[in-house]
Amino acid sequence: MTASHTDNVVNPTGLIDAVDRLGQKISDARAEIGRVIFGQDEVVSETVITLLSGGHLLLIGVPGLGKTRLVETLGTVFGLEERRVQFTPDLMPADILGSEVLEESDAGRRSFRFIKGPVFCQLLMADEINRASPRTQSALLQAMQETRVSVAGQYHDLPRPFHVLATQNPLEQEGTYPLPEAQLDRFFMQVDVAHPDIEAERRILESTGADDARPGQVMDSAALMESQRLVRRVPVGDGVIEAILKMVRNGRPESTTLPEVRDHVSWGPGPRASQALMLAIRARALIDGRLAPSIDDVVALAHPVLRHRMALTFAARAQGVSIGGIIDRLCEGIA
Repeated sequence: MTASHTDNVVNPTGLIDAVDRLGQKISDARAEIGRVIFGQDEVVSETVITLLSGGHLLLIGVPGLGKTRLVETLGTVFGLEERRVQFTPDLMPADILGSEVLEESDAGRRSFRFIKGPVFCQLLMADEINRASPRTQSALLQAMQETRVSVAGQYHDLPRPFHVLATQNPLEQEGTYPLPEAQLDRFFMQVDVAHPDIEAERRILESTGADDARPGQVMDSAALMESQRLVRRVPVGDGVIEAILKMVRNGRPESTTLPEVRDHVSWGPGPRASQALMLAIRARALIDGRLAPSIDDVVALAHPVLRHRMALTFAARAQGVSIGGIIDRLCEGIA
């Protein structure tokens, strides 16, 4: 293996012990999640990777696939304060951030007091985020990027850790406001939630009408934040870094060596995509009990990291070209 890059000087023995402990914790967490969520192993895995990387997640799927249940379960298993906001066209920034109210004391003195909105939690579910107006979306964008909100000229810090898990319905687009590229880029991953396979759906049917399974808590917020710091200590080999660079730069029309990217992609992934891949592959390696990620990890996570950071030209869409096909081609270039 070539020279490695780390954010800190790594104590090999301490890192190995920490990885073993984290691997056991994540295994226990996934077992608890599996008691409630059936047949979505890849979705659960990519969601846990996002949390370990300290990022935000965009879940795309039709209604009824358990997206809300997943967020509630994650809050319980990881010991996070969880809240849900249903986004609608009339939702205002103050409805999620909070607002100042004028109060009068017994002595007759008037003063403003800030009432915190639902964004002041550790795990926020933004349900059907594309139904909110751009004004409300931009307010959430600041919270996601800065981990604080600004109300009446005053900054208010959000709890740590802070994660947004937003959902979108891919079928119903009437009356929605598509997320701008700047906000899409803030999401660590976009995970497409598909229908469960037949065995998972059979388990869902068998559990219907029975007492709801209640997952147990495996970690708390302090342990999750410690795990996030551990992810950043994992060494990444030069060969893997070069693979990430090649993949991301090949996804940009102006720097690609692939004719299909040059002809079909209008804009490609920026440096934040490279950073997301670096963190995601480290988290995936830790979940698998490995001390260093490989190129296989890059290929495995390319789709959720890149699919919302690229756009096809109009002509490409008319020809039936898909972003997934383009990403597959990028993966072939590093495999």
